[in-house]
Amino acid sequence: MSKNSSLSEEVRAVILGSLLGDGSLRLHKKYQNARFFIRHSSKQREYFLWKVSLLREISGEKCWIEQSPDGWSSNTKLLYQSKALPEITELYKLTHSGQNLRVRRKWLNLMTPLSLAIMWMDDGSIIGNGRRGVICTDRIPYDEQLIICKYLSKVWGVKARVGMKSRGSAACRIWIRSAESLKRLLRIILPYVKVESMLPKVLLIYRDAHAQKRWASEVASATGFPEETVWRYIEEKKLRWRSQMKI
Repeated sequence: MSKNSSLSEEVRAVILGSLLGDGSLRLHKKYQNARFFIRHSSKQREYFLWKVSLLREISGEKCWIEQSPDGWSSNTKLLYQSKALPEITELYKLTHSGQNLRVRRKWLNLMTPLSLAIMWMDDGSIIGNGRRGVICTDRIPYDEQLIICKYLSKVWGVKARVGMKSRGSAACRIWIRSAESLKRLLRIILPYVKVESMLPKVLLIYRDAHAQKRWASEVASATGFPEETVWRYIEEKKLRWRSQMKI
């Protein structure tokens, strides 16, 4: 990407992280320049609007709309569309081959902690009784998911591997099976978790009360949310998991 690009590092970080999550770049035939799109369920309105607020420099006056349910869900959808700009076209050419997204180290290396936070909040989840993680990269080809795993390990020290979405499934996802690697990733992104409804995405669950208290305190300190708010989400998460285990 050109060093003279006027695209701010923050906007570039949001776009690159979103390409591994719920964002896309599109270059329509009748336009000279590309646009950036984000699409979320209206249940994630707070998070969606936070991301839109970070994209002001590439946004028009009416940059997002609410769409009717598409048949797959009863929830309405929120769609953001940027202006068509040369700077976004540069990113499109860097990250795409023809019309298709291609994951390559040369642009993964441009990602920042904010990019990782966007990627995780879009498509990451804590699983395994609160101590393991998964990133739902189903739409990305297997060999490109391997590139992401190598990048996470080499650049951020987060060990991850590609595995089947579920037993017998042809789709693959990125799995973080080490509690220490998951904690390392969460510590990188915690300062960028600025939406309260995203707190469950970073809440590790411990049986040991002292360990749980330390993590709650760390999350509160890094995110800026009151500790009582963090504890409320922890208790809700524990209650939800207990209910699931009884089914």
